[in-house]
Amino acid sequence: MLFVAACGRSPARVSGGPGGYVGGAVPQISDSKPHVWVGGHPYNNQVHGIDVSKYQGNIDWNRAREAGVSFAFIKATEGGDHRDTSFPRYYAEAAAAGIPRGAYHYFYFCRSAQEQAAWFIANVPRQRGALPPVLDAEWTPTSRTCRTRPSPAEVQRELNTWLTIIERYYGQRPIVYTTVDFYRHNNLGQLQAEFWLRSVAGHPSKVYPGQRWTFWQYSGTGIVPGIRGNVDLNTFVGDAQTWRSWFQRRSQ
Repeated sequence: MLFVAACGRSPARVSGGPGGYVGGAVPQISDSKPHVWVGGHPYNNQVHGIDVSKYQGNIDWNRAREAGVSFAFIKATEGGDHRDTSFPRYYAEAAAAGIPRGAYHYFYFCRSAQEQAAWFIANVPRQRGALPPVLDAEWTPTSRTCRTRPSPAEVQRELNTWLTIIERYYGQRPIVYTTVDFYRHNNLGQLQAEFWLRSVAGHPSKVYPGQRWTFWQYSGTGIVPGIRGNVDLNTFVGDAQTWRSWFQRRSQ
């Protein structure tokens, strides 16, 4: 089983910052558009990672790991017929660098959940040491092919169908990634799922009051050694020891 212990490299310390930062150890990452945080600074957390798609281009995964990247979620599929062209390479390279990684699927409401689950299964291998699959659930207002917005009941029904099929195949209940508007419009707090929440302007405790979460996407303008341009930054809810326990329990 592949595993990298977060903060095992004595990562850099950042000397202060706005929004409740208390000077904890953080990886050697930064942000091209730093934010004044409300409710708590993400750098107070010990375990940080990234999510990527083909738009990141070539990635030096060893440099990213050495800089403090402790996990990566990699886009695999979208809808029922699109595969991210960089997925197979990223998935292999991250594993070779010793970074725990998992695959995510971008959901479209113009294809059935069954079709989309089958497409994900056809493109993402079952491998020991992989993070749980992720369902990326958000509205698609700029899509050229699918801008439909079903009712909350239909949204929850379709998402649950995908989650159930994927859980049965991979042996792990998928994580649900979502955005503030999609979460609120569709009452996603009712889903039986572990959440990865996007919140780039405030701590999840303020933006998603009462909602438990495991991962927090706190920036879309991150700077990470080994990656050209901006990349999404994420943090895990617990400390390094909690991360190790969670990984051992939730990896495939």
